[in-house]
Amino acid sequence: MDQPYEGKVLTSATQADIDHTVLLANAWRSGASTWTLQQRTKFANDLTQPKLLAVSTASSRSKGDQSPDQWAPSAHSYWCAYARSWVSVKATYQLTVTAEEKNTLTGMLDTCTA
Repeated sequence: MDQPYEGKVLTSATQADIDHTVLLANAWRSGASTWTLQQRTKFANDLTQPKLLAVSTASSRSKGDQSPDQWAPSAHSYWCAYARSWVSVKATYQLTVTAEEKNTLTGMLDTCTA
């Protein structure tokens, strides 16, 4: 399976982890702390937004719950998709974005070709 953060192919399920683009802890700090249990459960399990990815366990561990200004995929070719996903999730769930996040996301979106 292709692993977008590093641009590598994973050959075993043991190498993979499922990553939320916007981690639950980041969502909590961005406004989810005021949500009901039902809203938090919906966010955590939402398969309609572009936010759940199979990534390498190493990528998942290094990312932790950091925002784009603190961590970015090492594969620059994935920055556009990553930023679009991050913005989509934050907008859909009406989560806040810090000035640092916004600046970094703007730079990542500048890598988009279309």
